[in-house]
Amino acid sequence: MASGRDGDDVVESLPSASRELYKDPDDGRQRFLLELEFIQCLANPTYIHYLAQNRYFEDEAFIGYLKYLQYWQKPEYIKFIMYPHCLFFLELLQNANFRNAMAHPGSKELAHRQQFYFWKNYRNNRLKHLSPRPLPEPIAPPAPVPSPAPLPVASSAATPALSPMQFVSTSGSNAPKIEMRNTGGDRRKRK
Repeated sequence: MASGRDGDDVVESLPSASRELYKDPDDGRQRFLLELEFIQCLANPTYIHYLAQNRYFEDEAFIGYLKYLQYWQKPEYIKFIMYPHCLFFLELLQNANFRNAMAHPGSKELAHRQQFYFWKNYRNNRLKHLSPRPLPEPIAPPAPVPSPAPLPVASSAATPALSPMQFVSTSGSNAPKIEMRNTGGDRRKRK
């Protein structure tokens, strides 16, 4: 049986290059993409519920990983995130009570509903809180331009051309109203 000292001899016999820090061949691009994908999955309450059901939140290493991922809240990283709710849920996952609550289906449904209502009303709520813009300053009207002299009329008996608005029937006209609705049996939906 070998002693514990033999393992130390193996480490000392390794070349110094292998004892240096590991240099990633793609300069961390793969790790960046994997972390980005994982953190964006946190925007889904169903996924968080899955993690809680499978006891990921009981693993201290996983909790440490969630704390490590908080660097995504920095401006130089946040620009890559497409689902900003993931940062909100990442913040909530730092709390043990929230992690335990997400194991229950009712909590998952509540989080999902709240997220839906936020998306549904986001624009209206945002517009309510924006300060109204001041009205633009009135611009002085331009100086009047003299109108050209009227053209001579060839005959006073000639009737002027009708404008497009004169072709529209008035409410007192006797012209029958044409029903534009489709009263036939063809009730197909338009696309």
